[in-house]
Amino acid sequence: MSRYTGAVCKLCRREGKKLFLKGERCYTGKCSVERRSYAPGQHGQSRKKTSEYGLQLRAKQQARRFYGIQEGQFHKYFLMAERKSGVTGENLLRICESRLDNVVYLLGWANSRAEARQLVQHGHYRVNGRKVDIPSYLLKAGDAVSIKERSLESEKFKAVLDANAARPVPAWLERDDSIGKVINLPERDQIEAPVEEHLIVEFYSK
Repeated sequence: MSRYTGAVCKLCRREGKKLFLKGERCYTGKCSVERRSYAPGQHGQSRKKTSEYGLQLRAKQQARRFYGIQEGQFHKYFLMAERKSGVTGENLLRICESRLDNVVYLLGWANSRAEARQLVQHGHYRVNGRKVDIPSYLLKAGDAVSIKERSLESEKFKAVLDANAARPVPAWLERDDSIGKVINLPERDQIEAPVEEHLIVEFYSK
């Protein structure tokens, strides 16, 4: 499966907002969006009028890049969200939020979603006591996530846990040292994704 391997700060600049793809750096003055708040490239500083389609496309791209999801997988999530009862846009974000790599990041067990994805693939986490190494694994209310005991002994994990110990955990999650629990799937006001989901629905509904 292809995956973007270039400079992630360019993605934030292209979208014109922080997508928090670089971990701690995004909260400092070194953030590229604060230093150069225009799109990358030769014509990045030129002013362009964005069409309705352009706004919808940018909303979809922002959500994809925020969660680190490829186009095919994201469209699959949209189709899943359509089949569920309720508001399609909110269902879509709820699905993205319930991915294992995203939950690991929100629990403070990784510095970024990209790092969380890699750590999951390397088998450092368990779900309900069983090893799961699939970043896109969708968690349900009541699921328990934990860090493997052997992983906790590594200096890497100790440094990550110390660095993120004070990071607040969303209300729909619960964290107790190396064990986390999904209390319930999040409501829209509990999701901090910087996207306008109704534009994504309009994009895919054309």
